[in-house]
Amino acid sequence: MTLSTLVPVPTLVLVPTELEQRGLLELGGLPEALGGLALVGFGPVAAAARTAQLLGARRPARALLLGLAGSFRAHDAPPGSALAFARVGLEGVGVGGGEQARAASQIGFAQWHDERGRVHESLPLWAAQRGELLSVCSASASRDEARARAARHPQALAEDMEGFGVALACHLFGVPLAIVRGISNLVGERERARWDVHGALGAAHALARHTLQRADWERAP
Repeated sequence: MTLSTLVPVPTLVLVPTELEQRGLLELGGLPEALGGLALVGFGPVAAAARTAQLLGARRPARALLLGLAGSFRAHDAPPGSALAFARVGLEGVGVGGGEQARAASQIGFAQWHDERGRVHESLPLWAAQRGELLSVCSASASRDEARARAARHPQALAEDMEGFGVALACHLFGVPLAIVRGISNLVGERERARWDVHGALGAAHALARHTLQRADWERAP
């Protein structure tokens, strides 16, 4: 199906990868009345570009990003759980890396600016529960790297790669966005045998259905 044949939908449900999409479909997917499902791709660049393409073609009233993430805090966001985040932040666009990293706002740039103001490294989300999702250009490769990243972003509960790019595209189109992520692993844990993908997708699927059934989406404070 090409973009030209897609029809407008009230809600667009965006899923980064085929792995996540396949798992959600095995759980029963989502009723068409709740939203049209579409892949946006892996990582910040593909997700931002594809989201903008889909928003332009389908003109939804609202959007939901649905998938997996890693947890910075096992107590607050344990593997097998899911969260609808209040904000999405960004690390990795600026100068340097690790302890030497400086965000774009620290060197005098904004991610974007228009008549509504400047977008730096954080955007509010809709239909939120709590906490910040931190989007990165490359996932943490070790627990040491995860601890250092968490120290730089003390409000972050989880790490993903697509959230901020999707949020910025939605901001530019004026489309409210919610992000629901199932927690599959601890950030920095690269041994897949220790991940709980099935439990995370199950929790995310249930929370997404609840979120989509809400009549009123409100910004987080």
